[in-house]
Amino acid sequence: MIVKLTFPQNLIKEPIIYKMGERFDIIYSIYQGVITEKALTGWVVLDLVGDHDIINEALEWVKELGVVVDEQHV
Repeated sequence: MIVKLTFPQNLIKEPIIYKMGERFDIIYSIYQGVITEKALTGWVVLDLVGDHDIINEALEWVKELGVVVDEQHV
């Protein structure tokens, strides 16, 4: 599943992608992204691999943290 995650400024330095992979046992590949310390927001496009239900749980978890999730249909 291809997703774009957009992070608010207060979450840019947090290792959310790493924690998501560890916590939900999913594999991710980073396709592209822009995140800098001085940015007001940052974004990353990921390919998530794993059980579909678990990926959905992971995406709900990041949404609860304040990350905007946009599923890309490729």
